[in-house]
Amino acid sequence: MPRSVFRDNPQEFTKEDLEYMKRALSLAKKAEGMTSPNPLVGAVLVKSGRILAEGYHLRPGLPHAEAIALERAGSKARGSTLYVNLEPCCHLDKRTPPCAQAIIKAGVKRVVIGMIDPNPKVSGRGIELLKKAGIKVQAGLLEQEAKRLNEIYIKHITTGLPFVILKIAMTLDGKIATETGESKWITSLESRRYVHKLRSKVDAVLTAIGTVKADDPELTVRLVKGRSPVRIVIDPELEIPPQAKVLRTPPTTIIFTKTEVRNQRSEVRSQKSEFKEKFSSESDLRTPTSDLCFPEGVEVEYFNSERLDLKEAMKSLYRRGITSVMIEGGASLNYYALKDGIVDKVMIFIAPKIIGGRNSVPAVGGVSTSLKTPWKLRNLKIKHIGEDILIEGYINTSSPGSSS
Repeated sequence: MPRSVFRDNPQEFTKEDLEYMKRALSLAKKAEGMTSPNPLVGAVLVKSGRILAEGYHLRPGLPHAEAIALERAGSKARGSTLYVNLEPCCHLDKRTPPCAQAIIKAGVKRVVIGMIDPNPKVSGRGIELLKKAGIKVQAGLLEQEAKRLNEIYIKHITTGLPFVILKIAMTLDGKIATETGESKWITSLESRRYVHKLRSKVDAVLTAIGTVKADDPELTVRLVKGRSPVRIVIDPELEIPPQAKVLRTPPTTIIFTKTEVRNQRSEVRSQKSEFKEKFSSESDLRTPTSDLCFPEGVEVEYFNSERLDLKEAMKSLYRRGITSVMIEGGASLNYYALKDGIVDKVMIFIAPKIIGGRNSVPAVGGVSTSLKTPWKLRNLKIKHIGEDILIEGYINTSSPGSSS
């Protein structure tokens, strides 16, 4: 069903409609990082110019925003207007009842929607159901804001892949570390708090073994309140130190390593009794097999190529239920993430510092691209975070926030 059928002329919406939709978006935003793989949804019920009730979806398995608002309003909902940033659901393939039917049953007179649900199980069907019941439906109010809010949901529900954010913290001259590897701290405490907040909103953080060996990061949420994401470490040769914080700190850590490394390590272990004198401790025999030394919460995935194909890695992570990933790595990982085409959004924190040095580490390594074919950001937003500047934009034309 063509979505354009349900887009209304912005002039048909009133100033009050705009304010109530802004409220719905604000409510939805309160649950950022908690609803995956579900979308962020807020709902506001209004009657005679007064808010009757409101609600937002908190996490999977709990009632949807519309259901919460309707329950709170009770019989007063009859004849009201419902504002919701995403088309009400109408299918049964989930743990909660369809909201469209609840809206009809409650006697709501009008429904104003931010965006059509891209889920093929809904996509216009919820609106059609409401209209058939005699409810006036208008869609497209603050549509771009609604899409931006649910960019993670849109990406994974339409492509079967996680939404990927490339985060970089660098100096004014584009360096992420000195030539000796010093990188703590390039950006301000305010920026680091902001990054911890970002971590709390994504399902996983991706890094590489070079960063783990150099900085021994936890990659958890500590400077703000929020849940910590899954950690993903690309470690082709399985060089990760046994004492690494990502192995010893909850939650889960997933390690991508080569299949041949597993085979080599397993062979060494099978010969342990013959060559025991070669090893100083049990930790020397750490291997990615389930009967060995990895702590609880550490999982391993294998790849057969010389270098991990990041597109294939994203498919694997999505099969695990991971719908959003933030990359916090070094120059090499940043380059390959761009080269493999997995990046949707770029967030660059720029500190007002210059460190210079021909051998200092650049933000993006690898092979230089041409000025005719650079990775170009669209829909830029620029703001101050403490003394730093944050530049964010979208890089893939398939991203909901980008434009061709």
